[in-house]
Amino acid sequence: MNKSVIAIAIIASLSACSSLGVQPWEKDQLARADMALDAEKLDLALDDHIYFSKEGTSGGRAFAGGGCGCN
Repeated sequence: MNKSVIAIAIIASLSACSSLGVQPWEKDQLARADMALDAEKLDLALDDHIYFSKEGTSGGRAFAGGGCGCN
């Protein structure tokens, strides 16, 4: 009984979000350069350097695997 109620609640919550979306007039706000995930090039370079220093790998953001052989 509880599992079916939980399943119905999950399905209802997921289907409620399906009607949400980006309207055409809202897409210009999402296309702005400051809305990009990689808007801060300096921060990305620093993160890559820290990742390289800690993990001993480079290009961790663009390549699969971390050099441990566990792709």
